[in-house]
Amino acid sequence: MAESTDPQFIGVGGGAAAREIAVRFRDGNAPILVWLGGYRSDMLGTKAEAIDQWAASRQLANLRHDYSGHGESGGEFHDGTISRWLEESLAVFDRFADKRPAILIGSSMGAWVALRMAQELSRQNRSNELQGLLLLAPAPDFTHELMMPELSDEHRRQLETQGYMEEPSEYSDEPNIFTKAIFDDGEKNRVMTDPIQTGCPVHILQGMQDPDVPYAHALKLTEFLPMDNVTMTLIRDGDHRLSREQDIRLILESLERMATMPGA
Repeated sequence: MAESTDPQFIGVGGGAAAREIAVRFRDGNAPILVWLGGYRSDMLGTKAEAIDQWAASRQLANLRHDYSGHGESGGEFHDGTISRWLEESLAVFDRFADKRPAILIGSSMGAWVALRMAQELSRQNRSNELQGLLLLAPAPDFTHELMMPELSDEHRRQLETQGYMEEPSEYSDEPNIFTKAIFDDGEKNRVMTDPIQTGCPVHILQGMQDPDVPYAHALKLTEFLPMDNVTMTLIRDGDHRLSREQDIRLILESLERMATMPGA
């Protein structure tokens, strides 16, 4: 049985698009918990580690990976798009989940990937493989909904002339880089346009002091989800990272409820 502390690598894509994706997999009982991290995050962050430890304490399977250009995975960050990271996430899911009931845990941009995964699984008549979605500070369609309306003339000039733009990051000394490709590809992957058929319950945790993803965005997301299957917890003093001790406790309590639902 592979321990989650030992990274494995799987190949995704072919030719010039081939890249090695780092995976940490802890085998165990169903449901399998599948971590999907955020933009420029990796699978060794506070939330991902806490969820892995919690899963181990309950003998549940846990699966996490780094997108290409992130963490221990290969590939270049500037080549990344939602389509590319979705392809990798589905490949990892197909390799390790083994058709057991899964709870997708999407953090920030990872919530966008989780929703797209749910759509793709639904198209393949595989919605029964999802037991639930837990979305943390969800940022689906962030390029279209959150960034494009705020782009300055200088940002637009940078995107057209050099193919990317830079923004200061609150979480790193290095600026955030957003490519023209991620904006263009984001338009092809928008989910907040029609009802999203997840085929499973959805629980959203959203901080009301989130400077990156306003809680109004999470409220708007619920308009596209089946309302009888969605719950939302607004954390009045919560920020975007939701990594404080009390935030982690809420995340694990939510997972406890989802993992023990009837049929689990």
